[in-house]
Amino acid sequence: MSHRILVIEDERKTAGFVRRGLVENDFEVEINADGETGLRRAIQDEFDLIILDVMLPNRDGWSILTDLRNAGRQTPVLFLTARDNVRDRVKGLSLGADDYLIKPFAFSELLARVQSVLRRSATKHPEVMHIADLEIDLIHRRAVRNRDRLELTPKEFELLSLLARHQGKSISRNMIAREVWDMEYDGGTNFVDVHIRRLRAKIDDPYDRKLLQTVRGVGYVLDDRG
Repeated sequence: MSHRILVIEDERKTAGFVRRGLVENDFEVEINADGETGLRRAIQDEFDLIILDVMLPNRDGWSILTDLRNAGRQTPVLFLTARDNVRDRVKGLSLGADDYLIKPFAFSELLARVQSVLRRSATKHPEVMHIADLEIDLIHRRAVRNRDRLELTPKEFELLSLLARHQGKSISRNMIAREVWDMEYDGGTNFVDVHIRRLRAKIDDPYDRKLLQTVRGVGYVLDDRG
């Protein structure tokens, strides 16, 4: 499954250059020329990396990164900037950026840095996850709740694992469709909701404490605070 990259860059030529190169290397790329729109997308959806220009109209990349981190998003960020001085590089890294690339740049260097950031940020999840009395064994692909072995289909286990890896965070239907079925969600269908109901019937319905919650207008969350 390809990595998703959000590029927030107002220079059309640079954005096009970056997009073409990344797409040719099998990345999924979304371009935003406006900082406010880009920040909303970064907060609302799941990306593997954000490539962020420092100098944007209306607001700069520093404030976008600050608001992103304040919103709890730890998506890796690679800054692009024409400002080549140590103070700016230190500022970006201290705000939580993962790397810093000076314009103009060769695409080969950008690609190497993108791959390096993605390797460093690859999250290592525990082999066994616990949410209240629910135990999910990611290696042996089995789940147990209150000592009861749950009979899940392969897709139900993938769905449960996705929700568990993002415990406490709302996951959109679009992300579920993309990560579990490798397809884009069609708002005219309810196949995600059908599978959620089937999963809920197995992991929640027989038990008093409910873990799988619906977040109206957003999606679903697996949380032990319900």
